[in-house]
Amino acid sequence: MPVSESSVSPPDLADLSGFWGAPIAERTAGFARLRREDPIPFFPEPTVPWAPPGPGFHALTRLDDVVEASRNPQLFTSGSGSTSIADQPEALREFFGSMINMDDPRHARMRRIVSRGFTPRRLAGLVEGVQAAATRIVDDVVERGGCDAVTEIAARLPLKVVCDLMGIPESQHGFVFDRTNVVLGAQDPEYVPEGTDVLTALLTAGGELAGLMKELGAARAADPTDDVTSALVNAEVDGERLTPDELASFFILLVVAGNETTRNAISWGLTYLTDFPEQRAAWLADLDGVTPTAVDEIVRLASPVIFMRRTLARDAVLGGTELAAGAKVLLFYWAANRDPAHFADPDAFDVRRSPNPHVGFGGPGPHFCLGAHLARREISVMFRELLTRIPDVHVDGEPERLRSMFINGIKHLPVSFTPGGSR
Repeated sequence: MPVSESSVSPPDLADLSGFWGAPIAERTAGFARLRREDPIPFFPEPTVPWAPPGPGFHALTRLDDVVEASRNPQLFTSGSGSTSIADQPEALREFFGSMINMDDPRHARMRRIVSRGFTPRRLAGLVEGVQAAATRIVDDVVERGGCDAVTEIAARLPLKVVCDLMGIPESQHGFVFDRTNVVLGAQDPEYVPEGTDVLTALLTAGGELAGLMKELGAARAADPTDDVTSALVNAEVDGERLTPDELASFFILLVVAGNETTRNAISWGLTYLTDFPEQRAAWLADLDGVTPTAVDEIVRLASPVIFMRRTLARDAVLGGTELAAGAKVLLFYWAANRDPAHFADPDAFDVRRSPNPHVGFGGPGPHFCLGAHLARREISVMFRELLTRIPDVHVDGEPERLRSMFINGIKHLPVSFTPGGSR
């Protein structure tokens, strides 16, 4: 149910438990109030156990400002950190962020090498595998009449696709899933229990993922196969190759980012189809024609990555606000994707929305998501399978949301459907 802007206090975007734990309708109203009254507000930084208090951050809430910052990476830089408001030591920053925490020329070098592993031929070859995985996922639940849509549907597809892409054996998929949950859910007690040292938990999970990839990379360097790991360890651009540490860091980025966007988009998409039954009917009535726009609408409204951080290289003015050199700026994709200046009825789910200039995969520029095409393909295939075989699938309980201001995640989502599905 919508919440009036006037009934919501000015939001504190640094309040993890309050603002970010509130119902989505309150978050929507809070950002709408900011866009109207103070579109580039300043906030103190949230306290974190691994860093001293920082100077605070500016928040971009309008689409135009997010797009402008994204298009100007020389001014709005990423090398000081993109995924954390608090400054991290350089080794930790690149360990978990790889090239999204780099500026040119290092970012361009890394992207050129990594792109050798994601050729059109290899990505085209994934299509059949994605379809087979989606079919198997529905096969496993179709007779039961209900399940946890996150753990048994949404999370399984991107995990299998990324692991198969890299050549990780199925016996290790559960291991990868558990460690990525810790990396993404470090502030959530389900994944990092109360009283646990968060930094130690993060480093342990990341170290275990890195160890898995280094071992696999060494094996593929000696005996290459047709997977992306083989392509990456043997890729050479201008005489340069990825080091084992760079390979491991990129894998952490790939498995976390590749898992999170698709997993949460599918989960939120099922929620939207339940909340907007007329949109489900419109999609079912024209599956081929509506799927492309429906997928982008899910990504827009869900905005699985809530923000990315940039740091000002020099003094600047953005949207009429003066920003000082060194200032931290958060590009709130979640808010930008609900900007009424660009989206009619922005809080509604419209499977035919066009145009849809969302920034759910990041804004334009060098840091636009490398896996956007693959993510769209996975979401398309999974919903086609669900809507074809269990068209009455619907949420029958409250989504259990991830405790995070960075990831708009759902941890558990109960769904029901007719056992056996469509015969």
